Amino acid sequence: MAIEDDDKPRKKISHEIGQDLSLLSVEELTERIALLNSEVARLQEAVTKKRASKDAANSFFKT
Repeated sequence: MAIEDDDKPRKKISHEIGQDLSLLSVEELTERIALLNSEVARLQEAVTKKRASKDAANSFFKT
């Protein structure tokens, strides 16, 4: 019994900074851009939360 390509689990998209991009298809590059954009948004959200926490602590301890 042959396994169809659609039945195979897809390899998880990952990206290494500085990786050679010449062997990637347009679709793969587009997927990586989406992945990296979502990661940037997640990092920005973390920065915003940490700043808010820091600002709250600073205002509490300021007399």
